Amino acid sequence: MRYGTGRRLTPHRFLMLTMISLCTVSLYTEETLAGPIADEYRERANRIIDGALASDDAYKKLQFLCDDIGHRICGSDALEQAVKWAADEMRRDGMANVHAEPVEVIKWVRGKESCEMVSPRKESMVMLGLGKSVGTPQEGIIAPVVVVANEDELEALGGGVKGKIVLFNNPMPPYDEEKGSGYGHTVRFRTNGARLAGEKGAVACLVRSVTAHSLRTPHTGTMNYRDAKIKIPAAAITVEDAETIQRLVDRGIEVVLKIKMEAKDHGPAMSANVLGELTGSTHPEQVVVIGGHIDSWDVGHGAHDDGAGCIMAMAAVKLLKDLGLQPKRTIRVVLWTGEEIGLYGGKQYAKDHADELGNHIAALESDSGAFAPKGYGVDCNEGARMKIAAEQLRDIMTLTAKFGASDVSEGHGAPDVSPLKPKGVIVMGHEVEGAKYFDYHHTPADTIDKVDPLELKQNVAMMATVAYILADMPQRLGADEKN
Repeated sequence: MRYGTGRRLTPHRFLMLTMISLCTVSLYTEETLAGPIADEYRERANRIIDGALASDDAYKKLQFLCDDIGHRICGSDALEQAVKWAADEMRRDGMANVHAEPVEVIKWVRGKESCEMVSPRKESMVMLGLGKSVGTPQEGIIAPVVVVANEDELEALGGGVKGKIVLFNNPMPPYDEEKGSGYGHTVRFRTNGARLAGEKGAVACLVRSVTAHSLRTPHTGTMNYRDAKIKIPAAAITVEDAETIQRLVDRGIEVVLKIKMEAKDHGPAMSANVLGELTGSTHPEQVVVIGGHIDSWDVGHGAHDDGAGCIMAMAAVKLLKDLGLQPKRTIRVVLWTGEEIGLYGGKQYAKDHADELGNHIAALESDSGAFAPKGYGVDCNEGARMKIAAEQLRDIMTLTAKFGASDVSEGHGAPDVSPLKPKGVIVMGHEVEGAKYFDYHHTPADTIDKVDPLELKQNVAMMATVAYILADMPQRLGADEKN
């Protein structure tokens, strides 16, 4: 083969030219995908990203929250210690207007609990009571088990449920890149199972843990009785134990369990949302909210759910301050309390700040762990504004594509910011690679050793970059006009 002026194109030279050509195409594609917002902020975004990747601040903060304070369930001393620590840390980092805003939550205490198979043989089973569940009588409950996969199978049993323990054995599907985790479909039995089983006369409810992967690890989470006249105890058992019971029952063998739970609702308790700000230089009254929820369940250390989300926001603002980057609008860090037990902090924030929500440019939350960052989900009660916001974000996310964070999806945000959506605020969910999140979600295994330090840094980089640009760019997110 010959190339150009007649110089012979050797295989080695051909390979070199091909690589140069591919690099040129790649650079050209990145530049052409980038829009006017990315072009304006490229240099500052690179500074933010480089600064985040060079800093250990986030990991050190998360280590203290997880190892020194531990799990942080509503009503616990540990949660209030975390609230105070976070406020003190924000002050040390130089944030403005640092304060705690009171939130009334509930204090649910697990107490001691156990599950034992007493027939056809004796074996201890691993169990976690579900949040807000009532307890059993002191002597426990001994009853045979009926297994159902869904609401239709429960309905078909009719009176056959009375006096029994109902086990909802509904498998969570394996993670799928296109469809996601299937959590929203499967979790309904954890949330509603006790109410449905109680209506049929069951004496207790068990659910297969909401996970697709298990090493005999139970997953807790909240449940709701709503207007149930009879409240029965509810707990999660492991995938392995649920399958063991299923196999025995399928062979016509009666399985009898003994369940003991000391779970009790101790009534109202006080906690607080924690706020701190990087004040805007030109429009300080306009606010971009970033944050996560500071409470966790009483198992594990809440590393991925949601200590990491809180730390990302705190570290993002500290980074911007250290770099001397003050946006035109205010970036407000909010660490919401009481999310796990019922979005108490998110709902209270919407009430406390009702008069200023018109000046909320966006509100984003990280509540999916600290795995490799992917991008943002965006939602709004006005479809046209959501579409514009999504396009603006796609422009901005070309700046973080260098570490794989470039996705923008429409129609969903995150839990604690969801009460702001009906008020017209554009809400955003900080999205990460999701294949492993539900392996650890609401389990004793949610500890800091599951957090990759580099991925945590990349999440800080993505959040800090996006928050800074949203707070500084001429036009409001979701609007064409300049403000």
